[in-house]
Formats: sequence, structure tokens, C-alpha cells
Amino acid sequence: MGRVVAPGSLWALWLVPVALATVYFQEEFLDGESWRNRWIPSTNDSNFGHFRLSSGKFYGDIQKDKGLQTTENAKFYAISSRFKPFSNKGKTLVIQYTVKHEQKMDCGGGYVKIFPSDLDQKNLNGKSQYYIMFGPDICGFDIKKVHVILFYKSQYHSNKKPIRCKVDGFTHLYTLTLRPDLTYEVQIDTDIIESGNIEEDWNLEELRKMEKSALKMPKNWDKLSQNDKPSDVPSQDWDKHFLDASANKPSDWNSELDGEWQPSLIQKPKYKDGLKSENVDNSDYKDVWLHQKIENPGYLQDFELSEYENIGVIGLELWQVRSGTIFDNFLITDDENYAAEFGMKTWGRTKFFCLFL
Repeated sequence: MGRVVAPGSLWALWLVPVALATVYFQEEFLDGESWRNRWIPSTNDSNFGHFRLSSGKFYGDIQKDKGLQTTENAKFYAISSRFKPFSNKGKTLVIQYTVKHEQKMDCGGGYVKIFPSDLDQKNLNGKSQYYIMFGPDICGFDIKKVHVILFYKSQYHSNKKPIRCKVDGFTHLYTLTLRPDLTYEVQIDTDIIESGNIEEDWNLEELRKMEKSALKMPKNWDKLSQNDKPSDVPSQDWDKHFLDASANKPSDWNSELDGEWQPSLIQKPKYKDGLKSENVDNSDYKDVWLHQKIENPGYLQDFELSEYENIGVIGLELWQVRSGTIFDNFLITDDENYAAEFGMKTWGRTKFFCLFL
């Protein structure tokens, strides 16, 4: 497999043949302190914590297992590395790295963020817009999760499935795969722990449907009577409903499990002209106005939910109560097989050593 180093972007490996993988970013920290030329710490806050290169207290290879380690307790951290911008439109996107909470993390982040290429690295902070946030987050007994957050339509959307992270002090391999058909996978140590469809597994209900603009409640709705024929009431594309007064709550209804019980809605015949119906007497009740919702015709058009035009920076922007976490073996590629091979070459070697501890 031939590889060529892309000009102006150290450690980003580009594979010339179309059939081979494209590696947008790869970092193993194998050249000592030269990492400082590629990773830019933010100066947005003078109290940000500092990173150092370390293999930690235990390792398989003291040189190959070195990574960025947090060094100060109760600190925010912000650091990033730039690479040649690219678009993942119509392509698979794989984000992978290893993280070791050697200090047995009690509260803090171990995730990475993927940013647009126009990020001001010196000003990186918690408000900096990102495209993707992925990785473990631990705090107390309640929070032990893997974040998968995507930026779409000017909002951040989280995967609504609970994904549990590793909480021990060993090195673990985290892999996120986003495919152009809107399927995804989350792997920890090469095991698939979650997968599915992005359209279904993210909190996108409000984007999926929208209120039909034509269905506006008339201003004088509460004053309507049997003989009213207002000219501003739409004469088509809408139905009227009322609550079924004869309905009774089932005896086996469990409010905690089934939610709050409500009587069903009975649909009245459609009105042909204005509000009046020859078959229904409208004098003894008032209708319940319901906003109709329809499928948003622009929702996920061209599968743009997980597509980004100018990916160009990877960074660590997080908080830790106790420092000591080591981040290593960063990879961004379009090839799942290459990512699997790289993971076994890096994390796999470390795992083999840990079996004998």
C-alpha cells in the first residue's frame, strides 16, 4: 500500500490510488517534542491546563505509547492540531483515537472534537463551534457515557441511545464511523457497542416535522358558533376534532408506565364551505384546535446530516478534576479497514502488554 506525505500537513498521509484509503490525519507522537509544532495550545484563558508528552506509569513501549497527558488538577484544557481541509460528502468518515485514564477518572472528559478549518486555534474555548464531538465522559456515578454529538442546522444533536464508556485505568480504543448512507457505528476496543441509523437515533423530531403554515387558528376561534361563516377560515387541507366525552380511562392504565391518560379525539366531517356543516350541530361544544404537522420536505435532503464541507482541525477541549489522562493514536480517514489495521497496530500492541500486568 503506497503512501505519500501531503505537503504542508505533517503526519497526514494521503494514498494516491483511488481504491486505497485516504488518511486525512494521523498522529502517534513518535518524534519527541516536535509535537509542539503541530499542536497549538489555546491562549483564550491563562488558567487552561498544560499538556506534556508521556507514556504514563505503565506501558508496552515507553516511546511508542507516549501521548498527550493532562498535568494539572481541576483545569480546563484546550489544544488542537490542523490538517489539510476536506469534505466528507458522499464518503465514509472514521474518527479514532486511544485514551487512558491512568488516574482512574472520577470526573472529566476524554473526548475529541472535530472543527471547521477556519477555527482560531489560539482562541479555542468551550464556545468554539465544532462539527463532531466524540468520546467518553465520566463524572460520579451518574455519568459514564460516550458522547456522539453532531452539528446540524445550527444546532448540536446528541445520540439518544445510552452508550457506556470504559471506566478503568487502561488504554482503550474509541472509533466512530459515519457512512454516507446515514448508518453509523461506535466501537470500543474493536467491539461494536452501538450502531444504527443517524436519522432514527439522533434527537431530530423537531427537524423531521414542521407545522403546516396554512393551518393557522382563526383569531376569533373562541367566538365561532353554528351560524358563523368567517371568510378567513381555510376551506380545505384541515380537519376539526373534539374530545370523546364518553371515553373512560382503562382500569389497568399505569400512569408511570403509560403516561398521562387522555380521552381519544373524534374527527368531525370535513366542512365544505367555511365552518358550517349541515350534519353537525356546532352549538353545544367548542372544538379543540390542533396544529397539524407534516413531513418537512427539506429534512435530511441529500443526506447532509453528517456531511461537512471544510473539516480541518482536531482538538481536545475539556475539563478534568483529576489529571493524568493520555490521548494517543489519533486517526481520521475514509477507510474502515485502514482504521481497523491502525487500531491493532497501536492499541492492539498495548492491549497485548496489559494482559500480562
